[in-house]
Amino acid sequence: MLTENTLVFCRPGHEGTADKIAAGLGCGRGEVTFHTFPDGESYVRLDSDVRGKRLIMVCGLDHPDQKIMGLIYFCHVAREMSAASIILVAPYLGYMRQDVRFKAGEAVTSKIFAGLLSGIIDGLVTVDPHLHRYHSLDEIYSAPSRVLHATGLISRWIRRNITRPVLIGPDEESEQWVRQVAEKADAPYMILRKIRRGDREIEVSVPEVEKYRDCIPVLVDDIISTARTMIGTVAHLQKAGMQAPVCIGAHAIFAGDAYAQLRAAGVARVVTCDSIRHESNEIPLGDLIAEQLSRDLATGYFR
Repeated sequence: MLTENTLVFCRPGHEGTADKIAAGLGCGRGEVTFHTFPDGESYVRLDSDVRGKRLIMVCGLDHPDQKIMGLIYFCHVAREMSAASIILVAPYLGYMRQDVRFKAGEAVTSKIFAGLLSGIIDGLVTVDPHLHRYHSLDEIYSAPSRVLHATGLISRWIRRNITRPVLIGPDEESEQWVRQVAEKADAPYMILRKIRRGDREIEVSVPEVEKYRDCIPVLVDDIISTARTMIGTVAHLQKAGMQAPVCIGAHAIFAGDAYAQLRAAGVARVVTCDSIRHESNEIPLGDLIAEQLSRDLATGYFR
């Protein structure tokens, strides 16, 4: 079997994804212990025999400063124990926002972080990374990478759970993302329009509001961080007389009290993928990742 010499490991919090990957590939689960000492230093113990084996490590890289040292130690000890290769599955990939130097002396952290990871792994799988000025991860990652998209899973969730949805984009920049989800969900969509009335006055219009007044608005975004954009959009929909919306995000960052603020804004429901563990997780990514890994291992894309 192609994956008979493969073991799937994970950091705490990603057990469900790791189990689905192992089941999908028909391979075993490896055991590793991660611990943080009172002084903040990381401890790692690899408890499985990894000699000659391909290792798949599931480690979401939200809050990356808290996780990167443990990941480095895992990869180094795995090499010392003669692992054949290491594939990192990072459902959320951190350090992607700083992709250019805005001010003299700034670190372009996306490139630095990519160089660090590429030096310890043999392959990377992630879901909907924040590609803004980069066209692909290959521009900064020297290790082979595979980017997956959650739009299909989000669309399926919408089809199964919402009657008469209309997808809402908060601005023109969101149109491509919203359109993709809407097309796969076989649902209509509309984009809010900003109309400048003066130097400091901007009015937001909800087009065709009468046409969709009986529909359930669905706000979709790739990353929900401060949630300010969604909260503002909810306010505009309320003003237009639309029903309480459902908010869906691929990555549940929810900085500070963002989740509580979004819930308090008058939404009907908040739903996210499980790339980052959160109480709003309802859309699992494990099967999607397992299917792609199976194809990539079969074709030799990852060794």
